Amino acid sequence: MVVIKTEALTKYYGRVRGVEDLNLEVEEGEIFGYLGPNGAGKTTTIRLLIGNINPTRGKAYLLGHRVSTHSFAWKKDIGYIPGELSLYGNLTGEEFLRYFAYLRGGVDWSYVKSLAQHFDLDLSKPINTYSHGNRQKLGIIQALMHKPKLLILDEPTLGLDPLMQQEFYKIMEEVKGEGRTVFISSHILPEVEKICDRVGIIKEGHLIVVEHVQSLKAKAMRRAEVVFAEEVNREEFASLPGVNDLQVEGKTLRCLLKGEPNAFIRALARHNVISLRVQDASLEEIFLAFYS
Repeated sequence: MVVIKTEALTKYYGRVRGVEDLNLEVEEGEIFGYLGPNGAGKTTTIRLLIGNINPTRGKAYLLGHRVSTHSFAWKKDIGYIPGELSLYGNLTGEEFLRYFAYLRGGVDWSYVKSLAQHFDLDLSKPINTYSHGNRQKLGIIQALMHKPKLLILDEPTLGLDPLMQQEFYKIMEEVKGEGRTVFISSHILPEVEKICDRVGIIKEGHLIVVEHVQSLKAKAMRRAEVVFAEEVNREEFASLPGVNDLQVEGKTLRCLLKGEPNAFIRALARHNVISLRVQDASLEEIFLAFYS
């Protein structure tokens, strides 16, 4: 089942481009990462998906329903965290969550308390006494507490300490294990690499790639370092397909490998290799390559 679908989705603010001709599909049960720097169109995309703004042209569908600012029935199956939380500071954390529970027709309160324990959040305190991190925890809990079929999360771990980030990742794995779907916008690339199945990279309002995380990394360059028993001729490796940034110093060879490394491996086999180390490119290196 396709949970999120957009067709030529476009938004302009006057003459300023938000997103243009966005065609995207997110499948049921996956965690989809949405990457791009500030101004690339991530938040505009999310605002269009949840019906906060109307598109200039194009369409968006969530859970099979056409998204519209005039109809809100489809929102009951969605959990959402905005990039900038606006909370009722005069309420306690519990009062805030009970209000949202009422709007949603009731939730399992034992699950709410379990989430609060996971995030070490005291719900009895007024929200205006919460730190930024605790406000973020409250926002995460309100998005999760009704166990929605789809979570749309804009920078959800912003302000969380590393321990709480790990708790968030565990909960995302539980959500995925239950067959629910997550669309997560993030600039924390190790986070996306850790929890996401697929990733879309948006640049200047255009979606430039959608790929499985492992496939994307497999297509990227790898760093290789080889130590030989004897010195080798640089020219033997310089002309090999996929070998870049080649450095040979005595018995040590370093290079970047792009694509299939078969030719490189065959060349190594002609020598006595003492050690070989190949390091996959990180998602951050791949992301920067797309923006270079």
